[in-house]
Amino acid sequence: MPTIPSFITRYFAKDEPKPPPISTRTAILLLVIYTLIYVVPFYLSPTTRPSPTLSRDAPSVIRARIASVSLTCVVCTVITFLILTSQGQATPAEALHALGYWPVGLVETAKSLLLTAVLFTGPLYEYLVVDEQWRDLVALRPFAALSEWTTWRNIVAGPFTEEVLFRSAAIPLMLAARTSVTTTMFLSPLVFGLAHLHHFYEFRLSHPNVPAVAALMRSVLQLGYTTLFGAYATFLFLRSGSLLAVFVVHAFCNYLGLPRFWGRVYPAVVIGRGGEAWKPSIAWTIAYYILLVVGAVSWYRNLGALTDSSNALVDMKMS
Repeated sequence: MPTIPSFITRYFAKDEPKPPPISTRTAILLLVIYTLIYVVPFYLSPTTRPSPTLSRDAPSVIRARIASVSLTCVVCTVITFLILTSQGQATPAEALHALGYWPVGLVETAKSLLLTAVLFTGPLYEYLVVDEQWRDLVALRPFAALSEWTTWRNIVAGPFTEEVLFRSAAIPLMLAARTSVTTTMFLSPLVFGLAHLHHFYEFRLSHPNVPAVAALMRSVLQLGYTTLFGAYATFLFLRSGSLLAVFVVHAFCNYLGLPRFWGRVYPAVVIGRGGEAWKPSIAWTIAYYILLVVGAVSWYRNLGALTDSSNALVDMKMS
């Protein structure tokens, strides 16, 4: 199995390190450009631009946008590949490793998904047990829902293209520029979070009666949790060297949504034959929040073990 790409090791070598092909400033500029050519085309064509009479959830809009971002991902990946391999800096195999395409990382994907599932112990309890959605999983209904364009966008196309652009095509540029791991983990996810701010405009179009302040607060919240997730996905990408791993984790998180941090958790109210309603026990809620904390603690304790891989892009010491 490959180790850390040798061209990255050469950049960070203490004895006469090889000059990087680009600077950190150039890498960040490219990431911003990548973001712009990912988002801006949405508003250049009437087929991808939402309006008061055309929702972003319309199948025609979704199809056109998927085609647009797919082309963007191909172009940006080629640009990054050419930069990595320019002037003999990296071999094609090393570049594909840095991009997360090879090795595929099936073991790393399973471990990353398990780690994330541990973090979501509380939400999984609510979804599978409280809401009894395990029945739908057994019947494979979530997979049948992928035939709907909105579900396909949210669970497959969106996560995949975002991980290709913001992790696979972007992170190797930061590493090749000899950017510190800390800066890479927190600066590139910020750009990822900012890339979602255009949803403010689209939300205002589809919800004109919602006050602008409320819509703005919604976008600020979205910026916060997308940036936080971006940092986590960057960490997983650096530790696993696998595009597949971060894509699967991204799809998993999109499917479950943002965890609940307040409010009661209870099953559907049961109505007896006489019409009386059985009030759900508060034990459901207590169990949820206990599992939420247990999941977070267990996730932290297993962060190093479940992300350890010989395919890692950088050497990150985990205590």
